[in-house]
Amino acid sequence: MSNIDNLSVNAIRVLSADAVQKANSGHPGLPLGAAAIGYELWANHMNHNPKNPSWENRDRFVLSGGHGSTLLYSLLHLFGYGLTLDDLKNFRQWGSKTPGHPEYGVTTGVEASTGPLGAGMAMAVGMAMAETHLAAKFNKEGYPVVDHYTYVLGGDGCMMEGINYEAFSLAGTLKLNKLIVLYDSNKISIEGNTDIAFTEDVPARFKAMGFKVLEVKDGNDISEIGKAIEEAKEDKESPSFIKINTKIGFGSPKEGSADVHGAPLGADNIIAMKKTLGWPSEEPFFVPDEVYENYKAKAENLAKKEEEWSKLFKDYCEKFPEMKTLWDEYKDETKACKLLDDEDFWSYEEKADATRNLSGKVLNKLSAKLPTLFGGSADLAPSNKSYVNGAGDYSAENYAGRNVHFGVRELAMTGIGNGLVLHGLKAYVSTFFVFSDYVKPMARLASLMEIPLTFILTHDSIGVGEDGPTHEPIEQLAEFRAMPNFNVFRPADATETIAAWYSAVTSKETPTALVLTRQNLPQLAGSSKEALKGGYIVADSSKETPDAIIIASGSEVSLSIEAKEALAKEGIDVRVVSMPCMDIFEKQPLEYKEKVLPKSVRARVAVEALSEFGWGKYVGLDGKTVCLDRFGASAPADVLFKEFGFTVDNVVKAVKEVIK
Repeated sequence: MSNIDNLSVNAIRVLSADAVQKANSGHPGLPLGAAAIGYELWANHMNHNPKNPSWENRDRFVLSGGHGSTLLYSLLHLFGYGLTLDDLKNFRQWGSKTPGHPEYGVTTGVEASTGPLGAGMAMAVGMAMAETHLAAKFNKEGYPVVDHYTYVLGGDGCMMEGINYEAFSLAGTLKLNKLIVLYDSNKISIEGNTDIAFTEDVPARFKAMGFKVLEVKDGNDISEIGKAIEEAKEDKESPSFIKINTKIGFGSPKEGSADVHGAPLGADNIIAMKKTLGWPSEEPFFVPDEVYENYKAKAENLAKKEEEWSKLFKDYCEKFPEMKTLWDEYKDETKACKLLDDEDFWSYEEKADATRNLSGKVLNKLSAKLPTLFGGSADLAPSNKSYVNGAGDYSAENYAGRNVHFGVRELAMTGIGNGLVLHGLKAYVSTFFVFSDYVKPMARLASLMEIPLTFILTHDSIGVGEDGPTHEPIEQLAEFRAMPNFNVFRPADATETIAAWYSAVTSKETPTALVLTRQNLPQLAGSSKEALKGGYIVADSSKETPDAIIIASGSEVSLSIEAKEALAKEGIDVRVVSMPCMDIFEKQPLEYKEKVLPKSVRARVAVEALSEFGWGKYVGLDGKTVCLDRFGASAPADVLFKEFGFTVDNVVKAVKEVIK
């Protein structure tokens, strides 16, 4: 290693350790051990342009071991992405650009929010899938306008998490040869040596999953790291896995110890580390001018990569004007919004149908109108109605296909979905609603990153029937409603299902879940595009002030309307409010919310065949709920609805009890 390379690698170590020390909080171990990996990759193998971080054909880098965030922040600073020394000094502080774990949208150059170990691995698979799909759509002979790699770096903890098994098993099956996994293997976790819980042969596992497997014995040997990366890039048939043996906390007195994983080194230990590394100053955050000059030269050289691509793309557009039109169509953020006035999009058959079936019909319409729509199901497409006819199956043999078979991998599917959206596709994922328990950790990450991944979640209640309580969601709706920045739609008929999809595909920063029935529901005379407001009057009282208000969602809206009709025969005049999406209703102006749910009407009943949790803010102290406070059972759906009290008589009874 040349002297300037050595200084440049050590600059990453010094800045990382100093940032953690100043914050008195953080994880110095990974950045000290993996600094050479980051430097060699970013300086000599990864195509990126600090002057244009959003260059479309850039290679993607995901730090799956997000606790080592100062490694990434140091690289972004040194390469000139606009992250200043002051930003590094504000590591983990309020309002800084350098939060404790990398956050997408907060720090320029961060491709994904990471921290939950293994999550970055799945998102990297999604990015690699998006690259292959777009390449299949756009590339012409001699014009590889979509041609980039996805690199993901993680350690032993990432390898222990189940999500990476799921994601990489699919990556191997799909032969994602532009996915390169860098395994920072230091054999240390928080509790000590990994042998206490993790003794498997990781490279053998990756080989079994279809990866090209390479190993670098010395994680400080940038020459060997570089050779391994180039060898991985030469493989055109398989994704690659590079095991790089490192020492956690390299150069510090705590090298090789679990103590260096997640705590500051201490001032004396940092001074000792700088002496060991031969660093020219003990001053915190000091970087020699020649190091900055080296990184600047590297960055200027990297900028030429984009210049070359831009020339290629210009020629491509001139030679293939129809592809330029398609390219622009893929980038058109306004295309989905035009569906609001599209009569065909809002049309449906006037017959009872399950909202999962209605969703499937809408999805097929959308596929023809939105070319970036791309997704699939966790081995449940026939039940989820999430298959797009005529769009082809995405596979190693057909990357142009738009139907993804994720296999029984709900957690990885959602992480991959995040990666697809981060790369620019309008992605959707699908499974049974009860299995959203497997989905939720990565759905939460989508909410946190403010990316509009769409979830098709079918079989939404005890209406599942004979499959019984293991397959009947109860508490899941409340869980997803509780999540910040997450829209949950439970539509009652075709119009509301179309509205849910419209909201999902036009959302710019909020994920959306469509929670859909297995059983048929009638088309409601009073449903309308007002469903886009989250809640609206679907059947009103003839009085200016109704005797009571029934609020419901999904399959219970038609039940509530039937109860209204029964109550009318007894001289009780009620309003029925359909509440397909609480999240969006809460964002409406106070005047609108007061119009729908006037404070003067305190006689309220909420009806929903799921947990009552969350309905209190709408029914208040004087109201009641007709909901479920127990798990379901195995029986035909109509029997379950009757046995659990979802009947006209029971709703009527509840309304009478709240009228005083």
